[in-house]
Amino acid sequence: MARITKRVVDTTETGSKDYVIWDGELPGFGLRVFASGKRSYIIQYRSRGRSRRYTIGLHGVWTPEGARREAKAQLGRVAHGDDPAEEREEDRKALTVKQLCEQYIADMEAGLILGKGGRPKKDTTIATDVGRIRRHIIPLLGTRRVRDITKPDMNNLMKDIIAGKTRVTVKTEKLRGKAIVRGGRGTAIRTMGLLGGIFSYAVEAGVVEHNPTHGLRKPKYQVRDRRLSEAEYRTLGGILRDARRSDHYRIHAEILRLIALTGCRRGEIVNLKWSAVDLEGSCLRLADSKEGASVRPVGLPVVEYLEQERRQRTGTYVFPGQGIDNAVGNFPQSWKKLFKGTPLWDVTPHVLRHSFASIANDLGFTEITIAALIGHAKGSVTSKYVHTLDSTLIMAADTVSGYIKALLEGVEFRRNTYTLDRQSRQSAIDQVLVDAVK
Repeated sequence: MARITKRVVDTTETGSKDYVIWDGELPGFGLRVFASGKRSYIIQYRSRGRSRRYTIGLHGVWTPEGARREAKAQLGRVAHGDDPAEEREEDRKALTVKQLCEQYIADMEAGLILGKGGRPKKDTTIATDVGRIRRHIIPLLGTRRVRDITKPDMNNLMKDIIAGKTRVTVKTEKLRGKAIVRGGRGTAIRTMGLLGGIFSYAVEAGVVEHNPTHGLRKPKYQVRDRRLSEAEYRTLGGILRDARRSDHYRIHAEILRLIALTGCRRGEIVNLKWSAVDLEGSCLRLADSKEGASVRPVGLPVVEYLEQERRQRTGTYVFPGQGIDNAVGNFPQSWKKLFKGTPLWDVTPHVLRHSFASIANDLGFTEITIAALIGHAKGSVTSKYVHTLDSTLIMAADTVSGYIKALLEGVEFRRNTYTLDRQSRQSAIDQVLVDAVK
């Protein structure tokens, strides 16, 4: 047994089962290595004739030397008759929902709570989760003991959020900023999903034995199926042309146009960096999309636009903000103002994304192709496969973006004049995609 150091911790290997490495200098001090890859510092001791185990904390939160000092302190207490494990168990029984949530937030911000794809949650996701915790969960349940929470409590919480019981307007850190908390069906569904994760965290920590959200019947999401008709695309084109003549709205109009031509998510375009633009490969190499690293094929109209802008813009971002090297701001406010009082008053960037996919479907492309074009989880393509896909998937991107560009410019198509012979190439596209996502 060697002294537990950072080098020892970093070189531990995970196996099919959990195991413990004991320190060679401090009896009772050890490192527990979980099959999942997590590692935590522990002490083992005897109290009143019983063998007890006390967890100091996870590696990453604790350093080996910090954990060693804590182990000495706790073992010193044991020598004087205390029982740290029993004390912690009593504390857990009295733990409130608010205290549990604050522990969860601390671990989430430390990167110890994993999100989609087994990756630490993004800063934007953390901010959203913290908002739901502090604006919905804590106000309604914060003072209750965690071990006393039942499934009926969860059901009542969900109904209260749907009914708007947590509705409030709060100040934010921005100058004259405010957040309007409305509650509602969508907020309730997402908050209950988050709360389920918090209680799973509590189960893993030994705070409770069962997750009270399991088996809870939640309302279904209201599917957003709004899409633009071809006439509405022509109307959109007119709105964007007018906006691009304005110094104030020009850059926001160009963002909307690029979303319409690519089917990308709002944040993927607003925060697009030149380093992610591969003009030679006709694609965007997004390092951190919603689905992780993703390659997004783009059509010729997008490539031509980016080639033109690259020659006249400097800095990190395709759509730069003012002053320091950052992305453009105030986009949500601008697109709402652009569409206010027009027939497209209810159009959002998500509607443009959904409409892109719908146009692709209208033109005969299949679900797996469309998923790859818009970066959906079902067809997400990584940089490992981009060279294989150049000649097939980019052809599909050319077709869809070319059609939408023509609509924005006011063209009226008879569908059979634009829908080319793609049945033969569609099978090739699908086969390449199937091979790529295996």
